[in-house]
Amino acid sequence: MESGYADFLKAYPGYDKTRLLDEWRKTEYGRLDLKQQIYLDYTGGGLYGASQLSQHLEMLNNSVLGNPHSGNLTSQAMTDLVEETRRYILSYFNANPDEYIAIFTANASGALKLAGESYPFNAGSLFALTYDNHNSVNGIREFASSKGAKVQYIPLTSPDLRLDQNTVDEVLDTADGSQQNLFAFPAQSNFSGVQHSLEWIARAQDKGWDVLLDAAAFVPTNHLNLKIVKPDFVCISFYKMFGYPTGIGTLLIRRSVFHKLDRPWFAGGTVNFASVQGKGHYLAENEAAFEDGTINYLNIPAIKMGLLHLEKAGMDIIGERVHCLADWVLQNLYAMQHDNGKPMVRLYGPVDSHQRGGTITFNLYSPDGYLLDYRRIEELANEKHISLRTGCFCNPGAGEIAEGLTPEDMEAAIKTGKDMSLPRFVQMIQHRGNKSAGAIRISFGLASNFTDAYRFLEFVSTFRDKNNLNIGRATLDIASCRVIRDGS
Repeated sequence: MESGYADFLKAYPGYDKTRLLDEWRKTEYGRLDLKQQIYLDYTGGGLYGASQLSQHLEMLNNSVLGNPHSGNLTSQAMTDLVEETRRYILSYFNANPDEYIAIFTANASGALKLAGESYPFNAGSLFALTYDNHNSVNGIREFASSKGAKVQYIPLTSPDLRLDQNTVDEVLDTADGSQQNLFAFPAQSNFSGVQHSLEWIARAQDKGWDVLLDAAAFVPTNHLNLKIVKPDFVCISFYKMFGYPTGIGTLLIRRSVFHKLDRPWFAGGTVNFASVQGKGHYLAENEAAFEDGTINYLNIPAIKMGLLHLEKAGMDIIGERVHCLADWVLQNLYAMQHDNGKPMVRLYGPVDSHQRGGTITFNLYSPDGYLLDYRRIEELANEKHISLRTGCFCNPGAGEIAEGLTPEDMEAAIKTGKDMSLPRFVQMIQHRGNKSAGAIRISFGLASNFTDAYRFLEFVSTFRDKNNLNIGRATLDIASCRVIRDGS
């Protein structure tokens, strides 16, 4: 490993500038090495630093805080902390408070649901979205369709899983500019790590579209400057940025489109006035109209602590470290071969780090070209204390394109009925030409280091000249995002 690290530093001299994160690995994330854990699932969830917890606990220990929906002293104290955090979120993303509103949600999915259910789709509207959107964006199509809007997916190029400019322009040019049209895409794909150009935001807006940017996978390791790019809706998940707290996201809405939104219901905290006998209500103004019930108020101040934590490290330093590690792993995976010269690894998306993040998705193949069971590989990774992720990552469109699945394949699955699940589909699709219905994903983040990357590649190398019979049968499956183990 020492000689490998020396060669790595020669190839990636920028990594040396990120040594602060090696110190943090000891002080903030020491539990990783204490428990001999190799964590490679930052796209699934970030890790919290020890100081984040201690700061939050100190605040709770030294404060008396009540539900902010009141005017008493404890409520006022809590309201001040909530609003301070709201202002800091806008400041962190360089969003002018005269231009953007920040709404607290339960998560990024909750933010997307708010946007989808309130957007004024109609029979003349078009909802366009890229193939590699997360399912929480895909779900907006149900709101659009129920209001008579047309839904159109924009395909990805193969094998890089990027967007073709001409294809995007063709779709954007088909919309009726007099109608309400919404274009949704991820700043960074949670499947492939591809980073789509943020120039598409202004390009679509110039053609009369509103733009929804899913920034959940992008902002943990990249700057999002809303003074430069101005999407109309932005969804963010804080636990993916800095691990703690979970259960809080945000929807940033541009004030210029806020007046268009029409909430289909109201709840506690969202109204200025509601009557049972009068059978009417008036929504509150601004973000209050969208924050249903009591917000997660005791945890909200921890968001500012998390953002300050990232700023202390420096997003440029975090991004440089992730770039170096991901590119090195990509090059090594791409070069891996069996003794017969056949490739061991099939990468999904670009094979270099140009315009891509620290997420790498792939599958392993045997010397005779057969897909190795990714579920079994995850089990074997667990035995080595390596945490990676397998499945479809709630991103079916990117997976279908990456793995060569056809409309006929997917229609056959849908026609099977409501009992269709990923485990059943895996079995079905393997009988349709050695295809895969899932993959292996690793991702790097703030606390990653060279040792993590090196040990991971060591693990992958153990599958050289192996087949499914050699590695054994998987004893787990993933159904509805829950692990199910074979009891036999």
